[in-house]
Amino acid sequence: MNKDSHSDKNKDNQAQELNEKKETVVISKEEFEQLRADADKAKEHWDRLLRQQADFDNTRKRLDKEKQDFVRFANEELIFELLTVLDDLERTVGLAQEKHEDLSAFLKGVEMILAHLYDLLKKFGVKPIEAEGKIFDPHFHEALMQVENKDLPEHTVVEELQKGYLLNDRVIRTTKAKVSKKTMNNLSSIDDDGDDSGEKK
Repeated sequence: MNKDSHSDKNKDNQAQELNEKKETVVISKEEFEQLRADADKAKEHWDRLLRQQADFDNTRKRLDKEKQDFVRFANEELIFELLTVLDDLERTVGLAQEKHEDLSAFLKGVEMILAHLYDLLKKFGVKPIEAEGKIFDPHFHEALMQVENKDLPEHTVVEELQKGYLLNDRVIRTTKAKVSKKTMNNLSSIDDDGDDSGEKK
C-alpha cells in the first residue's frame, strides 16, 4: 500500500510539473514590457469607464430630480401672480362688506380685478377664442344649443355660453355656444315657392 501510495504521489508530481511546463511561455523582455504596458492601459480604461458610468448615473439622478421639481413648480410664477389677484378680490369684497359701498363702486372694483386677471393670462400666452358672430368651427367651438335665426347664416355662433381659451395658439377649452339654424318659416317658404313654380309650369 505504501509503494502504491508513493507511486501515485510521484505520478501527481509529474503531472503537475508537466502542466506547469505546458503553461510556461517564454517571451522577450520587449514583449513582456509591451504586455505590461497594455495591461496598465486596459486597467486605466476600465477605471475611466467605471468613473464615466458613475458620472452618468449621477447626472441621470440629477436630471430626474430637476424634472420632478419642474413639474411640481412649473406654475409657480402663475400661482404667485394669481395670489395677487386673489388679494385684490378679497380686499374689494371686504371693503364692500365693511363700508357698505354701493353696487356700482363694488362692480368697478371687480372690473378692475378682471382687467388685471386678463392681463395676467395674456402674459402667460392665454387668450380668449373669438366666437360670437363667427361660423361654427368644431376645432374651437362646442354647440350646446341650436336656435332659429333668420338674420344670420346657418351655423353661426349666436351667443357664447362659456368662453373658450387658447394657450399659445393651442385650444385648452372650446367655446360652448348657441348656434343658428334655418327657421321653419324659411323652409316653408322654400317649399311653397317650389310648389308655386310647379303649378306655373
